[in-house]
Amino acid sequence: MKEIIFAAKVYTGTSILENQLISTEHGKIISITPGTAVSASKSVTNLAAGFVDTHINGGDQFHFTQNAARAGVEDIDRSCAALGTAYTLPSLITSPMQNIFKGIDAIREYNQHNPHSGVLGMHLEGPYLNPVKRGAHILAHIKRPVTAELKELISYGKGVIKLLTIAPEMFSPDQIELLLDSEITISAGHSNATYEEASTAFKQGIKLVTHLYNAMSPLQHRSPGLVGAAFDHPEVYAPIILDGFHCDFAAARIAYKIKREKLFLISDALFTARKIKSFQWESFDATLKNDQYMNSEGNLSGAAISLGEAIYNAVHEVGIPLQEAIEMATIRPAKAIGLQNKVGQIAIGYPAVFTVFDNALKTFEVIL
Repeated sequence: MKEIIFAAKVYTGTSILENQLISTEHGKIISITPGTAVSASKSVTNLAAGFVDTHINGGDQFHFTQNAARAGVEDIDRSCAALGTAYTLPSLITSPMQNIFKGIDAIREYNQHNPHSGVLGMHLEGPYLNPVKRGAHILAHIKRPVTAELKELISYGKGVIKLLTIAPEMFSPDQIELLLDSEITISAGHSNATYEEASTAFKQGIKLVTHLYNAMSPLQHRSPGLVGAAFDHPEVYAPIILDGFHCDFAAARIAYKIKREKLFLISDALFTARKIKSFQWESFDATLKNDQYMNSEGNLSGAAISLGEAIYNAVHEVGIPLQEAIEMATIRPAKAIGLQNKVGQIAIGYPAVFTVFDNALKTFEVIL
């Protein structure tokens, strides 16, 4: 069925268009032309491509790692869409291999039954991390990589695992090459890598870090660490959690000045909509206090914001122009995980899946 949407402003992913008619049919954009609301079936103020969150841990009911089942996937898909995020990579954190395989099965089954869902695949965060930078991850489940197990994981997760966070200093060059030869995007995170180790990994082909500043060796003037290496390598993408807790807004402004078009937004939300006030899974615990999820050790254990709130903070706290802030939630994350030809833009042939929002950047909604 053909539908025509009028938008006062369209954020295409590369530019802003005013007073446009977006025609869609069979779930795809078929034309974008100037016009008026008179000939449209729906009228909105601001329209962008569906937001993409590459790092989300739970919905408003379930934590995906604890509930690595179809219901956990559906919860993330539904609750994120309600807050304006159309596409996600549900994140499964460090846990036993059996649970990781369950999560892979859950996403595969969910998408088989919902072929037009917003779930793009899985972000596997661990278990091959550096214990020194584990953050809230359970120490007992962190492990060193074994080549045979990596091959099994790549094979079992084919088509589902889209993003894998590793501590590159824990891997041999051959093991990193094995991962890079798969269809999985590899990200350096939960890592205590030196500047030299991180630079070697970037030169080998890793082009992404996981939640810039957090759970990684910091930038110091005699030891630049993973943060310094990410800043020093312009090809490396850097997602950032703009809640004011995971990094100071001044640090975000510095990152923006350095990384520019490689900086993008993630929520890293433990749960959406702040409905879950406390959580326990094995020795992983979290309590929502002062808009932060903190564990019993006093460490952050996930964020509480949505991508919409991150965009608000990008504009009002960091000083990023709105057009760029929208790009940081659409085309940039899509590029970072190699899906820019499928999602992240308003263009002919792309999905008719949009995020619409008000001028105050307080209300975000997904429309199809």
